Amino acid sequence: MDGSPNDLSHVVEADRAHIWHHLMQHKPFETNDPRIIVEGKGMRVWDQGGKEHLDAVSGAVWTVNVGYGRERIAKAVYDQLMKMNYFAGSMGSIPGALFAEKLVEKMPGMSRVYYCNSGSEANEKAFKMVRQIAHKRFGGKKHKILYRDRDYHGTTIGCLSAGGQDERNAQYGPFAPGFVRVPHCLEYRAFEQEGAPEENYGEWAASQIEKVILAEGPETVGALCLEPVTAGGGVIVPPEGYWQKVREICDKYEILLHIDEVVCGVGRTGTWFGYQHYGIEPDFVTMAKGVASGYAAIACLVTNEKVFELFKDDDTDPLNYFRDISTFGGCTAGPAAAIENMAIIEEEGLLENTTKMGDYMLDQLQALADRHEVIGNVRGKGLFLGAELVADRGTREPMAEAKVQAVVKDCMAQGVIIGATNRSVPGKNNTLCYSPALIATKDDIDQIIAATEGALGRVFG
Repeated sequence: MDGSPNDLSHVVEADRAHIWHHLMQHKPFETNDPRIIVEGKGMRVWDQGGKEHLDAVSGAVWTVNVGYGRERIAKAVYDQLMKMNYFAGSMGSIPGALFAEKLVEKMPGMSRVYYCNSGSEANEKAFKMVRQIAHKRFGGKKHKILYRDRDYHGTTIGCLSAGGQDERNAQYGPFAPGFVRVPHCLEYRAFEQEGAPEENYGEWAASQIEKVILAEGPETVGALCLEPVTAGGGVIVPPEGYWQKVREICDKYEILLHIDEVVCGVGRTGTWFGYQHYGIEPDFVTMAKGVASGYAAIACLVTNEKVFELFKDDDTDPLNYFRDISTFGGCTAGPAAAIENMAIIEEEGLLENTTKMGDYMLDQLQALADRHEVIGNVRGKGLFLGAELVADRGTREPMAEAKVQAVVKDCMAQGVIIGATNRSVPGKNNTLCYSPALIATKDDIDQIIAATEGALGRVFG
């Protein structure tokens, strides 16, 4: 570590006394110290005890895409804050305009950027636009929003209403009306879906969405919201033919396609956005985590011009614009950091590295599966990968969550931070999750694989 106080006991006690940590039961902190991450450099972070960890999850939640310690991003934020830190989004800013221009250059067919401060908020904005369009054009009838089993779109009550992870939703209802679930597209578990074929599963899985649309009534369905690759629901890469069929169905029934790129966006899968692997054009794209790699809070909702024009077609109507604001969408630090983040990805060839290292890591995970029966399936796209653990390969019975978490804990003890699906899908929180920074090298990946293998050996024998 560099420049941190030697004695951080007061910091630890202040954390224990006052911080409400995310996604965590706090009872253990009565007898154990909370972990404080003090410093980061590249892909390594150090805790209050000086212990070094290789971060294989980019800040735990798929965020620090370009790695820690990027001075040029920090300097760009500092310079911008000293010049102009904030004005509400009803006015523009220099970094806001410049980043929006750079962003839509990476997204053919898209044209407008709405700034906000989190992925949840970005998705809420899209939901509100869909509802407003329903009232403007369809007398309020075409208001339903479809979402997919196992997908996750955020923490607010509105986003949880579109949440396909029942355990994450538990005890937070009742939820907002007008949100309707469609089936997942995890081919590894297709046998659990009645009527699923062995061939052309992707098209079949998409056709199940059409069945829901017809059951609800196409005249009532306004939008379909999907992750390009399902994240916390099990790192689910859509099967061949799926996305093309989805776009066809949306066109057929005049349904807006909303792709939630909060995790996949800005390089995670090896393209700027996950949907770009599949040759389709969405109507809404939401993004957050990797947009500025966590150096500043920023999220964006990006739309095409067709959607934008719906909110300005009659300037004599006092309700005919998007009557919404995001306070911290007016911060300039976010787009200032995002400009430098994007430049780093381009200048260092990190999309290419993500594809190359992702392929390498997928191969290494498959080799691990060949040696360990407990790994039932490996999958992923770019540096966004998962290994599903099972108690029995034949039946594909999911491994108990406690055992999966024991693997994560063992890796942490070795100084490698990996993730796992947890408290998301009841009985199926059994996938190890990997999302190292886009700067990952073969040596980094080899260390991650070695730690996982050691953990599997100790946990399962």
